Amino acid sequence: MTTVNANGTSLGIESFGDHDAPLVLLAGGPTMLSWPDTLCERLAAGGRRVVRYDLRDSGESTTADPQAPAYTLRDLAADAAALADTLGGGAPAHLAGTGIGGMVAQVAVLDHPGAFSALTLVGTRPVAPGPVDDDLPDHDPAAMKRLFTRPLPDWTDREAVAEFAATGAEILGDDPATARTIAALVWDRTPGTAPLIQMANQMGLVFSRLDCTPRWRERLPEIAVPALVVHGRRNRFFPVGSGEALAREIPGARLLVLDDAATTIPDTAIGEVAEAMLGLA
Repeated sequence: MTTVNANGTSLGIESFGDHDAPLVLLAGGPTMLSWPDTLCERLAAGGRRVVRYDLRDSGESTTADPQAPAYTLRDLAADAAALADTLGGGAPAHLAGTGIGGMVAQVAVLDHPGAFSALTLVGTRPVAPGPVDDDLPDHDPAAMKRLFTRPLPDWTDREAVAEFAATGAEILGDDPATARTIAALVWDRTPGTAPLIQMANQMGLVFSRLDCTPRWRERLPEIAVPALVVHGRRNRFFPVGSGEALAREIPGARLLVLDDAATTIPDTAIGEVAEAMLGLA
């Protein structure tokens, strides 16, 4: 892991594979650890240089004030384009985003079409955080009630934070053991133990305060690169209808629904997702 300066900010990155191979850039959701090691390794074994990175205010990237971000969603999209240019030597990259990183990826491809050769969207939706369009499914209300009425952990306590992540994963239908491990690793990479910084890294709450205007859903038909939409059928946070809408509105997009997945890519689906991504470009 290291940091790279792009678009006037410092971004934490980790690389897999041959430095000279075609670039696959993985936008974190919000940290790079949203992308499984095994998926990165499978993509690298398929002849790609894979770089996963932390969004601003997470991991090794520049952290300022997650409660009052002095940047917008479009700045994060510009980060992706600048990073692709810096790492790829000007050649277009395959951009992938998961969760909130998928929102960044959509806007990046729309605003900087020359920077990218392909797009993968995992467990995301075509609108920003907040109220959804009438034709899109909202978060599962029962799961959200359980998720957001839990007592918050002591954010300075690594084990308490890991357990909090595990119980959240159980509510969302993900694997608690995996969530516990990743949360502990995220805790280790967070710059300091200040509760607000830890919360931002673990929960991506900066997006609840981020300026995500203007809307981009109506622009999705402008996307002209090969696209893959991956979505868990059991996703309670962004239900599968959101993935179906993305695949329907992006010209020629392939929809890959993972029947046994929720918000994350389970180990059992890594091979299928890697094969589909490698088939794009």
